[in-house]
Amino acid sequence: MQNANVALLSSAPFNTPIGKSVNDYLFCPQNLSDYQIGALQSLTLVNKAMVNARQPFSGVSPHRLAQQVNQINLATPAASFENVLSEVESIYLNNAVYFHHPDYVAHLNCPVAYPAVLAEQILSAVNTSVDTWDQSGGATLIEQKLINWTCEQLGFDSQADGIFTSGGTQSNLMGMLMAREQAVARYCPEHCVKHQGLPAIASKFRIFTSQLSHFSIQKAAALLGLGYESVIAVATDAQFKMDPTALSQAIDTAKLHGLIPICINATAGTTDYGSIDNLDQLAQIARQHAMWFHVDAAYGGGLLLSEQYRHRLSGIEHADSVTLDYHKSFMQPVSSSAFLCRNRQHFSHITLHSDYLNPLCEKDQGYPNLVDKSLQTTRRFDALKLWMTLRMMGPALLGEGIDNILALARQCYDLLYTHPDFEVLNDPELSAIVFRFAPAGLTNTTPDELNPAIRDAFLQSGEAMIARTQVAGAHYLKFTLLNPATTITDLQRVVQRISELGWALMRENQ
Repeated sequence: MQNANVALLSSAPFNTPIGKSVNDYLFCPQNLSDYQIGALQSLTLVNKAMVNARQPFSGVSPHRLAQQVNQINLATPAASFENVLSEVESIYLNNAVYFHHPDYVAHLNCPVAYPAVLAEQILSAVNTSVDTWDQSGGATLIEQKLINWTCEQLGFDSQADGIFTSGGTQSNLMGMLMAREQAVARYCPEHCVKHQGLPAIASKFRIFTSQLSHFSIQKAAALLGLGYESVIAVATDAQFKMDPTALSQAIDTAKLHGLIPICINATAGTTDYGSIDNLDQLAQIARQHAMWFHVDAAYGGGLLLSEQYRHRLSGIEHADSVTLDYHKSFMQPVSSSAFLCRNRQHFSHITLHSDYLNPLCEKDQGYPNLVDKSLQTTRRFDALKLWMTLRMMGPALLGEGIDNILALARQCYDLLYTHPDFEVLNDPELSAIVFRFAPAGLTNTTPDELNPAIRDAFLQSGEAMIARTQVAGAHYLKFTLLNPATTITDLQRVVQRISELGWALMRENQ
């Protein structure tokens, strides 16, 4: 049926004339017929690309594709929209990485729910900016409703609030910003960072995070004027979780040296291992030392909808702030993320009123201007994607998909663990598995030589997409599973190819 639909769409005529003025290209009632024809032709192209994606990537080299791109003269428009689409197909669609393909098991990229893709068409056409009420209307209330719903899933009360963001990096920045502001309010109450910049005491502020946490914590510290040295990496245990004992010792040591611990950043789903820190214990330590408690649940936040594994996020309700990426485990297109805060009063650290945008009088009149809570001003209505997904699928189906992914990760772990050619580092708590090709009897080569070569071979062929990482200087491969349609049969095929490539490379080195 799908192929038949593609054939039907492909037969549609395309006769839109080339516009003579800028007005011929505006999205407005006068040009709707041309838009509809163009949309149909574009949909045909997308359908063709999806159906013909026999593998997740073409394997094209950057050099080869750059030559093709560089030949295009942007000063001269194409002769027709059909030519434009042909160019897009050649450069982009034929060389895109397809996350829906079952052999894509590399990074934290999920296939997307088609209701969210339909939402993209709507929100892009209207071009709403959800910064002020007079630019968004109902879009503001839809986003706020989703924020309130997410806060409820976290276990926050009615004092909580949040905002959609561009991704986990921005959300983590907001969490660290609030931690810094709370510290300034406590240790230097007469000082206002907004007006005066950082006080001298800020040089003593320290943020504590797992040695496996996301690099955006260090980036946030630098952007906030605290510097990389303000972030103290805490050792992890055998399950790759932040060690609470090591954390307590690190905090005590910092205090002995006259430093000021201000924040604990817990990770609910590390990038490499999917490990979830003990949130209950870390929350208790944060309360003991009067520190801000931020939880980076960009990856693991999908467990909020899981019937079987929701308990793994126990303690997240104690967080002062939370990062959550819908575009990792809620089947949403990039970007769709959120920053949530247990007490909405802390958003005052971000708010700045401007007479031409969000004057204070509008707040007094009850107008909801979301820019009051956001680091961004102009901001896409990304919330519509999650709204339409939830309204069509419901959260239970999304949760079922998450449960299926975690069950698949368990099967994959068993497959690799029992395979004589592989060493597996982690028992997956979410859906990331770190392993390497390391059969017994290696003589003329080492795993550190073989595994990067295996990954490069896949990148060059495009037949499957896998990730790589380093652990204690050693090279490993990684699967990240976020596709509920992937089966253990698909993974068996990829594992078999890894094994075949590994043995072939060993023979070459003999």
